[in-house]
Amino acid sequence: VPRVPVPVEAGDGAVYAPLLAQGEQVDVLERLDFVLRNISELRKEVEELRNSLQRLAVEIVSEVRSHLEETQKVTRRRRFPFPRERSDSTGSSSIYFTASSGAANTDDGESEGGYTTANAESDYDRESERESEEGEDEVSCETVRTARRDSLDLINEDETRFVLDSSLEEGLGQLLQQADRLHSGDEQEKREGFQLLLNNKLAYADQKDFLWRLARAHSDMCEITADADEKRSYASDGKEELEIALQKWDHSAECHQWYAILCGQLSEHESIQKRIQTGYVFKEHIDKAIDLKPEDPKSYYLLGRWCYQVSHLGWLEKKTASALFEAPPTATVQDALQNFLRVEELSPGFSKAGRVYIAKCYRDLGNNSAALLWMNLASELPVNTKE
Repeated sequence: VPRVPVPVEAGDGAVYAPLLAQGEQVDVLERLDFVLRNISELRKEVEELRNSLQRLAVEIVSEVRSHLEETQKVTRRRRFPFPRERSDSTGSSSIYFTASSGAANTDDGESEGGYTTANAESDYDRESERESEEGEDEVSCETVRTARRDSLDLINEDETRFVLDSSLEEGLGQLLQQADRLHSGDEQEKREGFQLLLNNKLAYADQKDFLWRLARAHSDMCEITADADEKRSYASDGKEELEIALQKWDHSAECHQWYAILCGQLSEHESIQKRIQTGYVFKEHIDKAIDLKPEDPKSYYLLGRWCYQVSHLGWLEKKTASALFEAPPTATVQDALQNFLRVEELSPGFSKAGRVYIAKCYRDLGNNSAALLWMNLASELPVNTKE
């Protein structure tokens, strides 16, 4: 028979009897232990299932993208052979610039390339003529294959070098310069830069320096777009571009750097668990970027922000990390400060936000005079970002 506690009126000296006998308490504890073990095993099984689904999704995306690339390669060879005649353009030597870049050819309104330009209608007007001259097109395509290898067939940049046609090579250089300029501009210029790179993707998607800039443009669009779904879409698309790029260019510091940035942007729309998991990925790729290019101040700035955020994780985030991962992320304010000071050492005045972070680090460490000094130094710099 269960025992009941003594009533309150019995006084302070009363002895309370347990509700359950000792044997019954042991039985309850054993049952609780059994439930906890089952919960732990179930959690492991769910995690394994989630990882399997993620790997399956990556494999499916990779296969579909490979198929699309092969289809685009065939379509490009059939529909966009090199023109039989080419007149010199005084506007730009690039044959793939769009109307927004102001580099359209003015000779008889004829586009120099097979992609969308300001006066590209003549290419499509002559499409029926090209189809009727099928035999001649085959000869032209064969000439292209002989003179210029398609980089989609290359395996490793270190083993083989893709030799571009001189006009394509010069066009790529100008395109990258224009993309860098637009990236440094206002929101409208960032949008123009994104569209410019999209319009030239078929021509240069096999070029490392083009591809990471395209991913950077996705990051720009994610930053300036207000709609949450659009932000997630831009970040996801840019991340997928670099997932494929890193299979081929794992030794590119820029690819690792922008992959980390896009992962961080995408995680802003995820759960606490996903954000913590992304934190490991972010740190891994920033460390690789620093190893590959140790003099880049941007990577140290990003690592400093990561350290500062980890050092200020809330109680719920810390508990979640401890429950889900064997080794939760760890970093201190001192770690963050060292990285931000490294940025100033490499490039003084690199970032207004970086100097503000230095001031916050000194404040957290109790050095108010140094915090005030760095806030004053930060106020001397112009505001170049939303931060």
